[in-house]
Amino acid sequence: FMRQKKLSDYLLRFAVLLAVILLVLRLTCPSQTRIACVGDSITYGATIRDKSHDSYPAQLGTMLGRKYSVKNFGASGYTLQESCDRPYTSHKRYKKSLDFKPDVVLIMLGTNDTKPYNWISTEAFQDDYRQLILSYQELPSRPDVILMTPASVFPENFNPAKPYKIRAGVAGESAKAVRELAKELGLPFIDIHEVTASHPEFFLQDGVHPNELGAKAIARTVYEALKDWGY
Repeated sequence: FMRQKKLSDYLLRFAVLLAVILLVLRLTCPSQTRIACVGDSITYGATIRDKSHDSYPAQLGTMLGRKYSVKNFGASGYTLQESCDRPYTSHKRYKKSLDFKPDVVLIMLGTNDTKPYNWISTEAFQDDYRQLILSYQELPSRPDVILMTPASVFPENFNPAKPYKIRAGVAGESAKAVRELAKELGLPFIDIHEVTASHPEFFLQDGVHPNELGAKAIARTVYEALKDWGY
């Protein structure tokens, strides 16, 4: 009986000590800011050999440090518009981005929308964009939604074996549509189209997907914007 009592006392003390330790850790280690990077293959890191280290979300996470949890929800080949061949909301990564309960959502979609059989109009693009934004804003975590214009496109770099049918001129239209929408809704936006416009060397492989240096430039631009906005 005495042994059982001593064992019970020991287990009780251990449980109390463990509870105190967990409480101290919770108070001294604030929760991470959760950042969801929503996008297509450019976000995913297509053509980048080490995506887990060199994609733009991965490099952004490294720049921000341990107080942030940056997750890559890029889906290669997917579009913003619902009427297109591969709407982002139909991909499992969209659902995962919602389940992530983000504090901040970075959206960079629109490149695949520029294909001849996908692009309808600026109005249609913006209508679907509003719905996507709202789907994140209505989450219980009430995240801040930040819009990012699609990157510039360089057809002269295209590999003939990879006819993506992505049009540089329409990429400019979609970028303009994002700028207008951000202004209309009062949302912060980051102009990746402008940042990449004078850097074809970022897109040497196929004219569409940035290499590691291009991904770094995107990550750095986002990092500086987040810090300027107080994140």
